[in-house]
Amino acid sequence: MEPKELAEAIDRYVRPETFPLALRVLGKDEELPKKARLPHRDLGIQVSICQGVSMARRYGWTIAMGGEDLSCPIAQVAFAFREAPPFYAEGNLAKGMYAQDAEGALRTEGTVARAEVAGTVLVAPLARADFVPEVVAVYGNSAQVMRMVAAALFERGGSITSEFSARADCAEIVNRTRQTGRPQVILPCYGDRVFGQTQDHEMAFTFPWHDAQSFFAGLEGTHQGGVRYPIPHYLRYTADYPATYETVKAIWREEDERQGGR
Repeated sequence: MEPKELAEAIDRYVRPETFPLALRVLGKDEELPKKARLPHRDLGIQVSICQGVSMARRYGWTIAMGGEDLSCPIAQVAFAFREAPPFYAEGNLAKGMYAQDAEGALRTEGTVARAEVAGTVLVAPLARADFVPEVVAVYGNSAQVMRMVAAALFERGGSITSEFSARADCAEIVNRTRQTGRPQVILPCYGDRVFGQTQDHEMAFTFPWHDAQSFFAGLEGTHQGGVRYPIPHYLRYTADYPATYETVKAIWREEDERQGGR
């Protein structure tokens, strides 16, 4: 399956507000796509991973992020560009903000999905990707994410298991999806909302590229089965109205009865 073909199916069946995304972590011998923008080199800034993701899904750009492009310490460590110093490793980034004490902070840090080897993080609109994705990510509202969960489960059934911690969703999107090889429901983290400017109504859904054909079949199959977006509302009912409205209807019924009795 070509990325563009899947992107067209997602647009048709899910209708996201922003571009579905292709993501890949480049190996040391892989070259950047010619159109890729490196934030530090090409934009004169450093970014968080979630900023780069938002640029790709909102601007339609291909963004590549290496260690020199990243401003976020969590991303630097999660994607293996830098080692966590003792201050970080002791849980001080989570303590007091996401956890009340050091013990809880260490548990929180321990849930972050970390890459074993550093590699440039590449993200592009799925329809325009000129590389083979490892992960597909789509932002949408909860109904759209539900629609994609149904598609992902169409062929195999069952349910999807995901993890949520309110932080480091970049690691959930990329690292955890790569490591588990399974679809993930993504709760955008606090940083994604502050720096990536993800909106309150948005969630995300990811799946590994090796599931692309199955996901495509699931979109079509669940559509044929009646699972649609926008969600169709059931409207074939007679509504109840305020008492004054019902009084008028009663008057009309009496008039109709009198006229019918003549």
